Amino acid sequence: MYRNEDKTMVQILSDSSTLYSKSQAMNIGLEITPLVVIIGKDNYREFETIDSDTLLCKIENGAIPTSSQPPIGEKMDLYNQYGKDQDVIDITMAAGLSGTYDSALMAKESCNYPDNISVFNSKTLCGPHRVLVNEALKMAKDGKTKEEILHMLEESAKTDVSFLIPFDFDFLQRGGRVSKTAAGLGGLLKLVVCMKKSDDGRCLEKHSVNRTLKKVVLSIFEEFDNRNVDDSYHFSISHADNEEIAIKIKKGLIEKYPNAVIEIFNLSPVFITQGGPKCCAIQAIKIVK
Repeated sequence: MYRNEDKTMVQILSDSSTLYSKSQAMNIGLEITPLVVIIGKDNYREFETIDSDTLLCKIENGAIPTSSQPPIGEKMDLYNQYGKDQDVIDITMAAGLSGTYDSALMAKESCNYPDNISVFNSKTLCGPHRVLVNEALKMAKDGKTKEEILHMLEESAKTDVSFLIPFDFDFLQRGGRVSKTAAGLGGLLKLVVCMKKSDDGRCLEKHSVNRTLKKVVLSIFEEFDNRNVDDSYHFSISHADNEEIAIKIKKGLIEKYPNAVIEIFNLSPVFITQGGPKCCAIQAIKIVK
């Protein structure tokens, strides 16, 4: 929570799509609600009651996980806690890929101070989501207004370019992230499939199909060129226990964008549930004010 010279306060909220745990978030002035992994009758709050290694082990032993957005009541509690005498901006992961945005809107309408709550659909997830939240936190700390922060979010979200290389399409199909036809591509022998997040952030679309990972990565770089991506972008590679491939991709990005910020993250349990073991996301976003 930060206060500027006009005594206007802006509190930034989000969810664990940012790849922040609740304790990590609190250390930087951020409040998040954890996403939920469901295995059978058991619910797990990611980064709290389940971590990525534990989930991968459960999957290896036959578990079939699903995921869910944070409980509406938990969002309402945060809105009531922070919205009484300050502006609140809740930056959610992409609507369409999760019910998090819709449930946040429901929580806003049901809380005590809806006029003080702004729910922003980031239209992205993972690395770029984290970049947006980090910049919003910085602006809040610098005393920027709610309107200034929302303008940054709107303009920056438009620059997002996100790709996913899955290695088990059953997870994407089960979660409804791709159609059965698209999922069938994943079963083609010796082919590597790359999915691209739609510009509205509501679905994953087939981007390319190649015989080698190298050619898939080159197709991603070509799309970056088509979108005028340059060294001013922030790149992230997020993986589900596939560090070797993540490092190779990072080396290629460094060669192409030597002055850019490029980070590698371990995917959270919910995104392993959606993308499957070994999946790898390559994403880029630019902060625009």
